[in-house]
Amino acid sequence: MHELGIAAEVIEAASTAAAGARIAAVCVRVGELSGVDADALRFSFEALTAGTEMESVRLDIEPRRRSNRCRRCETAFEADDYGTPCPACGSAEIEITGGTELDIAWVEVEDA
Repeated sequence: MHELGIAAEVIEAASTAAAGARIAAVCVRVGELSGVDADALRFSFEALTAGTEMESVRLDIEPRRRSNRCRRCETAFEADDYGTPCPACGSAEIEITGGTELDIAWVEVEDA
């Protein structure tokens, strides 16, 4: 389960970003093409923070859908699978422009 390693990295990065302030919440963007299971990530985060000073930190997960762009007419669109043609011109010449994200969107810290 690589989500355990990802959760550990999220905790480390959030701690660094907070620069010593108490963390209230952290939000992670997870694209549907990233290969990360959001439930497994949440479970891993909770397991790693249990019994620590970060136990009360809320993990928000922001799902990102797959988005494409037509190379022929430049139309941007969302798609459910790899074979979806451009809805504007019908071209199959598309490129993936979103849905692969896996990053920290924000870290919320408590007022001192």
